[in-house]
Amino acid sequence: MPFGRELWIEREDYMEVPEKKYFRLFPGNLVRLRYGFVVKCIGADRDADGNITAVHCEYMPDSKSGTPGADNYKVKGNLHWVSAEHAYASEVRLYDRLFAVPNPGAGDRDFLQDINPDSIRIIQAQLEPALKDAAAEDRLQFERHGYFVADRLDSKQGQPVFNRTVTLRDSWAKTAK
Repeated sequence: MPFGRELWIEREDYMEVPEKKYFRLFPGNLVRLRYGFVVKCIGADRDADGNITAVHCEYMPDSKSGTPGADNYKVKGNLHWVSAEHAYASEVRLYDRLFAVPNPGAGDRDFLQDINPDSIRIIQAQLEPALKDAAAEDRLQFERHGYFVADRLDSKQGQPVFNRTVTLRDSWAKTAK
């Protein structure tokens, strides 16, 4: 995967004031970029509404995974990332349970009232450049998010659309509850 000065990371991989057992990015913390370098968080930028817009880090040039000296850094967290320069935007469909309750329409209730309003979320995700070559019905895993398939009808050459078929457990999400 290409590496660059600016990277995309997932929003949940940064917390300004971390909770106990949070091993991802926060000011002063070191984490390893998966298959990459160790970085130290030195701060973040916010927009006028207070939303985080950028996280600033220093990277340790002698810490690249698989090179001598890389294990000199002891970190607990690993982040998934993609180079902002090389990433491309793609439609990703995140499917969840169709119903919000175990027994839809129980009793005299109309089962339509039990439909999960979040049973599908369509997002624009920044993906690594190799995924641009995915053909219709190619199956793959997006780390931490689950298994996906390139849609057989809506995917075009060089512009696949991905549907999540199975989610993965997120150990942090379970801990944070």
